[in-house]
Parts: sequence; structure tokens; C-alpha cells
Amino acid sequence: MTKEEEIEIVHGKGTHVVILGAGATYASTLRNPEKNGKTLPLMWNVIDVVGLTNVVNDLPKEYQLHKEDFEKLYSLLAKDDKFKAEREHTEKVVYKYFEELDLPDEPTIYDYLVLSLRHRKDIIATFNWDPFLYKAYVRNGEFTDSPGILFLHGCVSLGYDKSNGSSGPAGWFSKETKREFVPTKLLYPVDKKDYNSDPFINGQWEALANRLEEAERVTVFGYSAPKTDVEAIELLQNAWGNVDQRAMEEFEFIDIQEEDKLLKSWETFVHTHHYHYCNDYFDSSLALHPRRTVESYHHWAMPKTPNEAFQDGNPIPDNFRTLEELWEWHEPLIEAEKRFYG
Repeated sequence: MTKEEEIEIVHGKGTHVVILGAGATYASTLRNPEKNGKTLPLMWNVIDVVGLTNVVNDLPKEYQLHKEDFEKLYSLLAKDDKFKAEREHTEKVVYKYFEELDLPDEPTIYDYLVLSLRHRKDIIATFNWDPFLYKAYVRNGEFTDSPGILFLHGCVSLGYDKSNGSSGPAGWFSKETKREFVPTKLLYPVDKKDYNSDPFINGQWEALANRLEEAERVTVFGYSAPKTDVEAIELLQNAWGNVDQRAMEEFEFIDIQEEDKLLKSWETFVHTHHYHYCNDYFDSSLALHPRRTVESYHHWAMPKTPNEAFQDGNPIPDNFRTLEELWEWHEPLIEAEKRFYG
């Protein structure tokens, strides 16, 4: 297919699900640092980055051993009411640090990602607490309708109104109910996250399960399916189903881990050779076939192998300096969609 043909041919069917882990946000800050120069914490350095070192140093030695495994450390605190004050302080400090993170003015990978998928049809689900996906969703909404977004572990930017199950900016008030959107919970004991106990989180997982069941393409960006996320992997597996019955669907991985090691973590999701692996977002289907990721899969799935097909497409440049430049590049794709949908 030529570049022009890929822009113009719109099928309108097929769901693309993108699942984000901490590696996605980390990759985005490598290209465009956080606006105020803040460091993005990862699970192994959260304690030092957000300023909890003194708190941890006062804990028993068996707790300090898990300083570089924040989820495990928090699980220990959550199990013992003797450390309730330390746990609550930890929750507040972590929330405040992530809440203050901000996107730079320049386009980030999250801006590219939000624009690479389509409204109503596609969805992005993230395990990350940071506000980057939410803020990219909001600011690109000035240009076009964005895909759905789900927050599987909560988000510092999002609040929840239990009275009617609606969500909105944390701390704001619902126009409909006049109630505050209460900040979503972020931290869960790693050995029993019990997503069902929180109505907001439960709803996010149910929505993801529905989309995974119908997905034709799934991209996993910076999430390695760690063994500690037992409940999360089980929920994903139940939604995806038996791999032998997903023979025509395509999995894609964007990660810096070795390919063989990553595939081992996802072996019950990938059918034989039906996957694509890359280290860089701009080598993925999202960047090579923006807004046509499922159409491109339909075009080449039968006559070509995945890796052959990834040499073609309508690749997006990776050097836009303003959102307006990024939006202008997407205009022909969006105009073709408008013609298709009438």
C-alpha cells in the first residue's frame, strides 16, 4: 500500500488495546523531561525520589530490606496496624509527588500515543499513577476526540463520585450531583490487591476486559507482567481467554527487556509467531500506522509476515516541536475518517 492509500482506506472496525506500564512513562521522560525537572520514580527508587528515606530508616530491619521493592514494603506496612501512621504518611507523600508532575510543552510520546488511536474504537489502559496520560488526553482533546483511557491502579489526576459512578478531575465537583470527585486510591498490598473492593478500579478492569475480548491488536508498552501482579495477570488472562482461540489476533511489545525473557512472561497470550517486538515506540504499529493500526493488520496479516509488513506504512516523524505541528500532520488521517463515517 502507498502512504496515500493507507491514509484514505478506513475500515472502522477492530479494536486496538494498548496497555501501559512504568516503562512507558519512563520512556516518555527520556525524550522530553518532566516540565519542572522532577525525576520520575520507579518501584526500585520511589523511597529516595519522593523523600521517604528517613521514614524507612526508622522501620525495623526486616522492612528496610525491601527499600528497593516499594510494593513489597508497602504490603508489609499495610498488614501491621502498628505502622498505620507510617503507612498513611507514605500514601500522602507518594500522592503529592506524583500529583505535581507535569507534561512539558513539547509533544511527548503520550501525545503521539493518544493521537495514534481512534475515538470509540480503541482504548489505552495504564497501570501508572502519574498524570501524563490524562494530561495528554485533555490537551489533545482540543484538536480531536481521543480514544478511551482506563486507570487500572488509579491516577493522581482523576477522582470518583460514588453516588453515580462517574469520574472527573480530582478535587473538582460533579455538575450533576454537586459532589466532589474524590481522589482515587493508588496503593494496594502487592500480595492481595483486591481490585473488586474499590468500585472505581473494579469498573476500570471490567471495561478493559470487555475491550480485550474483542481486541484484534494489543500493544503492551513498558509492562513486563511481573510475577507479583498475580491478580492483574489473572484478570488479563481471563479476558483474553485461551490463546489457542486467539490465533488471528496480534500482540505487540515495546520494551527494553530481552525479547525471549519478555515473551516468557506473556507466553499464554501470544499465539505462535503472532507478535511484534521492538525497543522504541517509533518502531511500533502505533507510530508506523497511526490511526490505521487495525486496518494495516487486516491488509497484511494473510499475505505477509508481521515483520515484513512493518517495513511499510505511514510512519510519523518523531521530531515535532509543537502540538500544533503534531496536529497538522494528523489532519489528513482525521479528514479521511470523517468522510468514512459521514
